[in-house]
Amino acid sequence: MKIAITGATGQLGRLVVEKLKTQVAADQLVALVRNPAKAADLGVEVREADYSQPETLTAALAGVNTLLLISSSEVGQRATQHRNVIEAAKQAGVTRVVYTSVLHADSSPLSLAEEHRATEADLKASSLAFTILRNGWYTENYTGSISGAVAGGAFIGSAKEGRISSATRADFADAAVAVLTGTSHEGKIYELAGDESYTLAELAAEISRQTGKDIPYRDLPVADYAAALASFGVPEGFAHGIASWDADAAAGALFDDSRQLSQLIGHPTTPLTTAVAAALQ
Repeated sequence: MKIAITGATGQLGRLVVEKLKTQVAADQLVALVRNPAKAADLGVEVREADYSQPETLTAALAGVNTLLLISSSEVGQRATQHRNVIEAAKQAGVTRVVYTSVLHADSSPLSLAEEHRATEADLKASSLAFTILRNGWYTENYTGSISGAVAGGAFIGSAKEGRISSATRADFADAAVAVLTGTSHEGKIYELAGDESYTLAELAAEISRQTGKDIPYRDLPVADYAAALASFGVPEGFAHGIASWDADAAAGALFDDSRQLSQLIGHPTTPLTTAVAAALQ
């Protein structure tokens, strides 16, 4: 029963492969990657597969029973890329696809959600058994900015008092592994988010507590936050995207209190205090 993982050299993909190796024989795992050289250290079979090159996908999926389709990072191209993978999976005889979508994809105002909705529709229209993991925000999306916040003396954003139910990549990787190796998940859609929620002001307060420095949260208008991100070297289009997602967070787009994630993985999600401490190490 071979399990294949797309994007296996990405941050989430690597975690999934490593966690799967503790539960599944390595010879039953296949890492699907654009650049096989980057996957040499994974310790599993590696096959070249490019979301944008359908001719590589069917052969790469030969003999695969279950596929974890980790969503592409190329915003604007993802719906087509994912459709290529789904079609190749059908042609190759894959029987089940597990897909990483976004929290509340069916109703989310996030600009990211539109392509996820398209892929979810494609999966539902296919002949494949599927499970949809609607992943919430990665805690690392914010903790990755901690060093800059400490250096600059403030944590900036545009989320106002919006509550964010994030979880770490490791938590989401645990969810993927639970579904890939478990049973009775076919046809299910899981809304996955952290057990606790926080505002960015509360995140800043935690950073202050752990560093012993006064790091306030400074809420900015969306345009000003995007400009600030661009000044730090973030590509302009992506900077505007990040700022807009913060604005959506202010309206509740990143909040969920169903605790489906911790129920699925069988343990509490990583506390914010732990994630902040890891980022400060």
